[in-house]
Amino acid sequence: MMTDLAGLTALITGAAGGIGTAMAESFAAAGARLALVDVEDAAALAERLGPQHRAFRIDLQDPETIRTTVARIGDEMGLDILVNNAGLGIVFPLEETDVEAWDRTMRINLRAPWLMAAAALPYLKASGRGRIINLSSQAGIVAIADHAAYGASKAGLINLTMIMALEWARFGITANAIAPTVVETPMAVIGWSGEKGEQARREIPVGRFAKPGEIAAGAVFLASAGAAMVNGTTLVIDGGYTIR
Repeated sequence: MMTDLAGLTALITGAAGGIGTAMAESFAAAGARLALVDVEDAAALAERLGPQHRAFRIDLQDPETIRTTVARIGDEMGLDILVNNAGLGIVFPLEETDVEAWDRTMRINLRAPWLMAAAALPYLKASGRGRIINLSSQAGIVAIADHAAYGASKAGLINLTMIMALEWARFGITANAIAPTVVETPMAVIGWSGEKGEQARREIPVGRFAKPGEIAAGAVFLASAGAAMVNGTTLVIDGGYTIR
C-alpha cells in the first residue's frame, strides 16, 4: 500500500487535458482528494470521479489568480501534493523570433509552476509530507528542432525543481520532475500524425509513444510514501529516447 494516498489532497493543473485527466483518474484511484485546476471547465471530470473532488478555473498567466486560487484550495481542502502538469507546446524555428510565443511559453511552462509552488508552500509545510511534481519533457534534456522556447522552458523547469528540492526539503517537502516523450493525447495524435509521427516512433527504442496512464503512474509513485527519499530528480519516461 505504498501508493495509498487516502486522506491527502492533490492539486493538479491542466486537469482537463489528456495527461491531466489520466493524472486525476490515477490519483483518485489511489485515494487522494482532488483539486482539479484548468483554464477550461473540469467540473464534469470532478463529478465523474466523485463528490469529494472539486474543479477550479484558473488562468496560469495571472499571478494574482494563482495566489488567490491556491489559497482558497488550501484553506478549504488542505494541500499535500502539487502536480504542475499544465503546459504549452508552441514550436517554431529558432530564427523566427516570435517574442509573444516565447514569453507565453515561459509564463505557463516555467513561471506558473514557480508561482503555484510558492503559493502552495504554507500548506505543503503544514502537511509535513508535501510533494511537488513538475511535468517537464524530454525536450528539456536533449535538443529537438523547432523546440527552442518549449525546450528552454522545460530545461528551466528541471533546474527549478532541483532548487525547490534543495530549499524546501527541510520542511518535509520533496520536489521532483517527470520528463516524458511524446504522449498519446488527442492533440499529440494530430500533431504527430503521418510520417513525422512514424519517424519519431522509430527514434524511440521501445518503438512507440507513451500513454497518459504511464505518466500518471510515475506521478503517483513520486507522491507516495515509497518515494519519500526521492528528491530533486527527474523521472524520465521516454522509452529510451534520451539515452541515444
